[in-house]
Amino acid sequence: MGDISKLHCFTIFCLTFLAFFPSSTPISLDSLTATQSLSNDQTLVSAGRVFELGFFNPGNSQWYLGIWYKKILGKTVVWVANRDTPLSNSSGTFKIGDHGNIVVLDQAGNMSWSSNETQAANPVVLLLDSGNLVVKEMNENDPEKYLWQSFDYPTDTLLPGMKLGWDLDHGLDRYITSWKSSVDPATGDYSFKLDFRGFPEIFLLNKQGVEYRSGPWNGLRFSGVPEMAPLNGLGFDFVVDQHEVYYSYSITNASLISRLVVNATNGNLQRYTWIESSGEWNLYWYAPKDQCDSYKECGPYGICDTNLSPVCQCMKGFAPKNLPVWNLRDGSDGCVRNTTLGCESDKFLPLKNMKLPVTTTAFVDKTMNLKECEEMCLKNCSCTAYADYQIGNGGSGCVTWTGELLDVRVYTEGGGQDLYVRLAASEIDDAGSVGSGGGSDKTKQIIMALGITVGIVILLSGLTVYYVRKRKGLQGTTRQKGLRERSQDLLLNEVVISSKKEYSTESNMDDVELPLFDFGTLAMATNNFSDENKLGQGGFGSVYKGRVVEDQEIVVKRLSKTSGQGIEEFKNEVSLIAKLQHRNLVRLLGCCVDMDEKMLIYEYMENKSLDAVLFTKEKHSLLNWPRRFNIICGIARGLLYLHQDSRFRIIHRDLKASNILLDGEMNPKISDFGMARIFGKDQTEANTRRVVGTYGYMSPEYAMDGHFSVKSDVFSFGVLVLEIISGKKNRGFYYANNELNLLGHAWKLWRAGDALGLIDPSLCDLYSPSEVMRCIQVGLLCVQERAEDRPAMASVVLMLSSETATMPQPKQPGFCLGRNPAETSSSSSKQEESCTVNQVTVTMLDAR
Repeated sequence: MGDISKLHCFTIFCLTFLAFFPSSTPISLDSLTATQSLSNDQTLVSAGRVFELGFFNPGNSQWYLGIWYKKILGKTVVWVANRDTPLSNSSGTFKIGDHGNIVVLDQAGNMSWSSNETQAANPVVLLLDSGNLVVKEMNENDPEKYLWQSFDYPTDTLLPGMKLGWDLDHGLDRYITSWKSSVDPATGDYSFKLDFRGFPEIFLLNKQGVEYRSGPWNGLRFSGVPEMAPLNGLGFDFVVDQHEVYYSYSITNASLISRLVVNATNGNLQRYTWIESSGEWNLYWYAPKDQCDSYKECGPYGICDTNLSPVCQCMKGFAPKNLPVWNLRDGSDGCVRNTTLGCESDKFLPLKNMKLPVTTTAFVDKTMNLKECEEMCLKNCSCTAYADYQIGNGGSGCVTWTGELLDVRVYTEGGGQDLYVRLAASEIDDAGSVGSGGGSDKTKQIIMALGITVGIVILLSGLTVYYVRKRKGLQGTTRQKGLRERSQDLLLNEVVISSKKEYSTESNMDDVELPLFDFGTLAMATNNFSDENKLGQGGFGSVYKGRVVEDQEIVVKRLSKTSGQGIEEFKNEVSLIAKLQHRNLVRLLGCCVDMDEKMLIYEYMENKSLDAVLFTKEKHSLLNWPRRFNIICGIARGLLYLHQDSRFRIIHRDLKASNILLDGEMNPKISDFGMARIFGKDQTEANTRRVVGTYGYMSPEYAMDGHFSVKSDVFSFGVLVLEIISGKKNRGFYYANNELNLLGHAWKLWRAGDALGLIDPSLCDLYSPSEVMRCIQVGLLCVQERAEDRPAMASVVLMLSSETATMPQPKQPGFCLGRNPAETSSSSSKQEESCTVNQVTVTMLDAR
């Protein structure tokens, strides 16, 4: 027993209770021997009391054995034993089995879960301060010699000291997998796995499909995670040898608590750190974060760049494989070579700050330097690219690719690494970037360039004379065509100039690069804008469904010729949304300007707008609770991107149900940026005399005083959340004779302790009460009357995605005139309908 005392183990009497008593005080054990067992009202704690193991109920009427942080309020569960075989009631027992294993038994003594069998003669179970549950021999002197450990079988969380990857000696693959939902620990669809083949890297999978990859470890960080900088006391490690291939992280600062999880709701990989002062988990990092994080977004030999619009471009020496689809911003087909390779005569083009291509089939030689790597690649006619194996200390080792280069993206300074791509010598020589000749060759090139320049000047002069003479003879239609082209150029130039002027706080602002569609093409695609193709009509014009090349469906927003704000909205949307790239924002494919015709072309959303489904009796049954929760979380992620993660800080100003579009899988995408405003990096709020938006969604400070900020969008989001939960509109909703709007009704139910009374009756009982309550609380927090009381979208995303996130109690919601719902009367209702603000512009709700 002397050795066991060193591990803070204590012998106790066997205590087994087969019933759960909420009022009972849990009995904590430091260790478990073969003569002891653990029941529902007992816990096993780590020696330093950092973690705790016991039975818990996540809110789905099932019981599980799990590990959570003991010192953090609420159960932040980090490991679950019987995740796929829960207990049906609160009666359960955890003990050491007859074969040196640990087991979970139900009330009848049947086995619910078991660890692997061991050869232990006198086994003991310990919960370590690291959160690792281990089985070892009682008299074993080696403190790290475990017969079994939970760290080898993680669930959805990677803790410090855990290894994500392979034990090659035993064929053990350690990876994390999401819960099925926030209240169901069963194995979910998303997993984060390491592939040790070639140059090892880690993939985020949705079932068997790749969603995101980390890129290989380059000695300092993962190639695809440039922001992977160690925190104070947090370090990263990646080991590759003949026995193991794994990633892990460690913490040397005892005050720092951090965990890496796969989110059950959206499949995101998320790193949280615990903030002791505020008592909540802070979302420190997540992936995928932007469009370029999507796997193979730009196809073979394509480069993804979030600073461009569209984000996809071909590598030098390559051209789009499917140009019509590429012009519609679908780069998945990638690029093909312009010139056939010549093997030993080929050269290499350096590309800087790149996320290395997929490396599972790459070849690695750790002994070569970069020059030897280039020579080897050049001699192998199948070699398409090479790079350093490690980039620290000037670089070392060699990585070569022999197939297509997939999932490449470029970062700004400080991210990625150099990649050398094989091109035909003519492709590089023509650019003059590599292999230029001696002095005589340069003289010849200068003479040739001068000759070409003189020839071009003479040719242009002749063409100019011809054009002037020809133009004098032009009649009617030709003159009209010239006017059309001139108006198009003037309008597009105005868009670029105004966008540069307004966004001058951003450096390296590129001109708007947006495909231009011909009017005739769009007329043909929409059957001459027929009523059969019309999807809806709003304050700025009509929306049509169309079909263009290769049966790709599009949406054409045709701005009304009589709308006084059409040009302003058009300019704002072209110059703004073309720069935004996120899975929860609608994609702008192009535009058309033809005389007084102005059109915007978007990707087609099969299920149209949220309001067309949510507020329609025939369709709202399509929105079960998981879909509604996914829509709420998707809108939140899109707003977080606009407010915090995009190149600019964007205030949407017209967030409403009709501006949320739904794709074929009911995933939400925020649309209609005609009223959006860009803030500078340090700007948080502004005032306007021209209030735009929609009654029912506008925050009080904006509707009354023209004062808007990110908190204005937060208010609109809160209204949307309550509408999605209830299936009812805020504007036009009245409760009995009190004439409360939806916000007032929700507030009244919340204060009465009957918040679940808000939920749409069409959902019946097929929903998670804890998720619904969390969403209602988030919604009420977002619609609080005082803007400073409302949470930022980063906090909203955290509260929605974490079952254990600490949330404050909401205060009174804001109303159009700041009315207390208890004081609402018929006269105040009429006053709301007639309230006016300087130059108010209101968008009415119409189905799209």
